[in-house]
Amino acid sequence: MQFKDVVGQKELKEKLVSTVRDGRVSHAQLFEGSMGYGGLPMALAYAQFISCRNRGDDSCGTCPSCIKYNKLIHPDLHFVFPVNTTKKIKDKPVSNDFLSQWREIIFERKYFTEQDWYEFIGIENKQGIISAYEADKILTKLSFKPFESDYKIMIVWLPERLNQTSANRLLKLIEEPPEHTVFLLVAENANRILPTIYSRTQRIRLQTLKEDDIVEALKKLNFTEQEIFTASRLSEGNYIRAIQSLQVSESAKLNLDNFMQFMRLSYKNDILGLMDWAEMMASSGRERQKSFLGFAERMVRENFILNKKIEDIVYLGFDELEWARKFSAFINDRNVAELYKQLNICIPQISQNGNAKIIFTDLALKVKELIRGKN
Repeated sequence: MQFKDVVGQKELKEKLVSTVRDGRVSHAQLFEGSMGYGGLPMALAYAQFISCRNRGDDSCGTCPSCIKYNKLIHPDLHFVFPVNTTKKIKDKPVSNDFLSQWREIIFERKYFTEQDWYEFIGIENKQGIISAYEADKILTKLSFKPFESDYKIMIVWLPERLNQTSANRLLKLIEEPPEHTVFLLVAENANRILPTIYSRTQRIRLQTLKEDDIVEALKKLNFTEQEIFTASRLSEGNYIRAIQSLQVSESAKLNLDNFMQFMRLSYKNDILGLMDWAEMMASSGRERQKSFLGFAERMVRENFILNKKIEDIVYLGFDELEWARKFSAFINDRNVAELYKQLNICIPQISQNGNAKIIFTDLALKVKELIRGKN
């Protein structure tokens, strides 16, 4: 992947190019920001640039190193990412077991979320992890000298999924890295990374994308001008969100259906229905649960703005907006802050493996009271 394939982030690209030209490539760098800002594509483009034999303002794309990087088969490029057991891989899963799927999803999408990855490899109802067994594999991979390039490059996608043991083992590598080794960590929630690892990396903060950059990227796809304009506005600087608004995924449809059902049951004061809804949500898998809660937060915020008649700054998709025109009256000054608070409380509880049935049951009963109050 080349820098030209990464949406926007012009200033950051220039900064990364200069680190290579000036011989200032830090051995441990952390790319922070939403996956829709391009952390993984940027890390891939940077790694390719570092190894390119004929670089200018970008990697050449044609030298032997670039050709291998374009196929993600360079012997000095290594990957670590969260995985879990599947029907085929039942014991000690590691990244190498999923390397063909990893290459496939990057070739197919370039930009994707954690949930996209879990669905792609068939573990959507499990939490992906980077285990201590994986950390041992990292030690083995990095024990050899570079085969072809000046550097061995290890891209660690979502280091926040390191457990305590694996994080401690990786910490030793970062503190005393093998010669000519570069770690590129790509995180979405850097505050969940073990502090000792976080403090030993050079942090690179990705910025929200400019609307014009998203428009230019979307023009390469098969959509109308109006669709592109609408998607860029809805994106809030996030390329994945722009794509999702153009190609409404099954996950997005499911979130909207679950949210509408939740609100209808709350308004009708249907206690039994809400209990069934909570049980259904509890059985859906933690990544889907977090996806729904994030979606619900956004719907509360956007419906409140719509209720205030400030449509110029409402960022809702077509189906969402059609339903919100009827529903937004129920999100108002009286309840918006508390609704947002209750949803926000649930996300860390789910992330910390709390009892999902209790969490969603409690949420359902509290939201019911907030929705049924006087408008």
